[in-house]
Amino acid sequence: MKQDQFLSVLSRDEAAARLHAHLDPSPLPEELVPLERALGRVLARDVASPVDVPSFHRANVDGFAVVARDTYGADEEKPVKLRLNPENLGAGDIPQHAVAPGTATAIATGAVIPRGASAIVMVEYTDTGPGEVRVYRPAAAGEGLSHAGNDLMLGETVLRAGQVLSARETGTLAALGMDPVPCVRRPRVAILSTGNEILAPGVPMRECCVYDSNSRIVADTVRENGGEALFLGIVGDDEDRLETAIRRGLDADIVVLSGGTSKGGGDLNYRVLSRMGPPGIILHGVALKPGKPFCAAVVHGKPVVVLPGFPTSAIVTFRDLVLPFLRRWGGLPAESPRRVRARQAIRYHSDRGRMEYLMVNLVPGQDGYRAYPWTKGSGAVTTFSQADGFVRIPANQEMVLQGQEVEVELIGETIAVPDLTSIGSHCVGLDFLLGEVQRAGFAVKIFHIGSLGGLEAARRGESDLSGIHLLDEVTGEYNLPLLRGLEGLTLVRGYSRRQGILVRPGHFSEVTLAALVAQHLAGEALALVNRNRGSGTRLLTDRLLATEAARAGLSLQALTLRIRGYEIEARSHNAVAASIASNKADWGIGIENVARAYGLEFHFLDNECYDFVAPASRLDIPALRQFLRILRTPRTADHLRSLGFEVSGHLGDIVDAPAAEESAREGRR
Repeated sequence: MKQDQFLSVLSRDEAAARLHAHLDPSPLPEELVPLERALGRVLARDVASPVDVPSFHRANVDGFAVVARDTYGADEEKPVKLRLNPENLGAGDIPQHAVAPGTATAIATGAVIPRGASAIVMVEYTDTGPGEVRVYRPAAAGEGLSHAGNDLMLGETVLRAGQVLSARETGTLAALGMDPVPCVRRPRVAILSTGNEILAPGVPMRECCVYDSNSRIVADTVRENGGEALFLGIVGDDEDRLETAIRRGLDADIVVLSGGTSKGGGDLNYRVLSRMGPPGIILHGVALKPGKPFCAAVVHGKPVVVLPGFPTSAIVTFRDLVLPFLRRWGGLPAESPRRVRARQAIRYHSDRGRMEYLMVNLVPGQDGYRAYPWTKGSGAVTTFSQADGFVRIPANQEMVLQGQEVEVELIGETIAVPDLTSIGSHCVGLDFLLGEVQRAGFAVKIFHIGSLGGLEAARRGESDLSGIHLLDEVTGEYNLPLLRGLEGLTLVRGYSRRQGILVRPGHFSEVTLAALVAQHLAGEALALVNRNRGSGTRLLTDRLLATEAARAGLSLQALTLRIRGYEIEARSHNAVAASIASNKADWGIGIENVARAYGLEFHFLDNECYDFVAPASRLDIPALRQFLRILRTPRTADHLRSLGFEVSGHLGDIVDAPAAEESAREGRR
């Protein structure tokens, strides 16, 4: 009997390259899957929230809606007395009365916050009498309530393409009202075992035979990794029957055989595949131990792989050479370990007496991973769905110290620690760019904590890429002056955003900052919704208000005390717009494209530069290199313009801060 030698034994990398040359690793087309059947499926595209969650300002506790300033100074000995409004708000009730200074409204958990209220005093710290409530503890602005869009904002990217939908993700989709769900079609894998000696489990053993374990291992590995396994049975050593079975399997996305791949005369699989092209056999023999007899062919555009017959060899070669394609076809990322060691990023207090599962996100730092606690709270849909994992805090432990080593248990088998971490200012343009990076095969994590926080995170080496828009009042230049003196940081040029005043259509006859400030000073009942401290927009707001304060002969502090709502902080432009659109505030400062999305009037104030800061030492990491490549393409510039941003020819330019400082000195000479 003629012996068929291996065509050419390739190295492992050469074999992988040969497969990549013949197989398209792109995800399979999407299909719409009913939400009730979406568990375990993979998202085909990014999901942006179609609504604000919550859709209204709501109470988080039972108590009384108040103006926070009215409660300052209250204590057990000297309570503050407030007049009760004539309504008691429960969940689902629409408030009929605004909370004016000196008044309060009884409110239950989950109820809509009435206009004018800036805090909720818990019922435990109050006492009521005829027509009044006595407050025994001061409440800070924003205490006891959540703003519209505090959990999820209209247009915010909530889930990204490639995410596996566990119960936490399907719960998020349900909270958004999304049904059906765009999912990647599962790869269909036809599995065939070959050889006269192979028996199906459950039948009596015969001499010289073995039970078929390879098909079970392969089928369950396929299912574990999001594919559909189609078992075609066992075929003996008969070329015609084998060819018929293989052709039947070509209806699937890939055919996987095991057995009969060696060089002996009984190697029917190789002989059958060699005549089934085009192109037929693409490799036969890989320098692996175990796994040398691995064989692969392409038959009329469909891949057919033949695994070695020994179970260990079969599963090693399948996981090493075939599984990466299945995961890519199914839209899945690479697998990650179940546990990682990390250091606590910030000190965290825990309640003694209860074991706590502290949800955390993992960020690469200078000495390993840093674990950032997820602090949106138990009422937020995204707390569990967006965490990388959790730290178990024992019941007798009150604190996890900053820098303390912790063990993080990852949520799910396939959640990867990110290849790129972005901490800084939020922007829908950055959402788009990071989505493109993730579609290129990299895991991305983004935290919206403001420009100053992002700059500090980059300085500490915990952020690979920070979006910032910070104006230097001395030079009148954005971003770059803030980097001078901070060694090791690099600026990447971004795009311009139009900042302006946001109001409801037709609400004001004149919309200028001076006119709005004048109405506040006159005591008119209008409210600002401000941005969070540390954000670039908050710095711009304070700079503009300082100018108006000087014109009025006031200090900035004196002016802000007379601007109702100044102390209310929204964490994003979307949250500002949501407050105005829902009539919970009358005006705020934000960017033009968000105003357009919420149907608001936009009155231009200033152009700002939204740039990116990266540690110079990180510029060579693959994910950041991919970000820079994407940023510099004409397609990206066109898309950013379509989002309402202004893009110059400097998009993606890298500016070295020390070199720029030296150039500035030369200019001054």
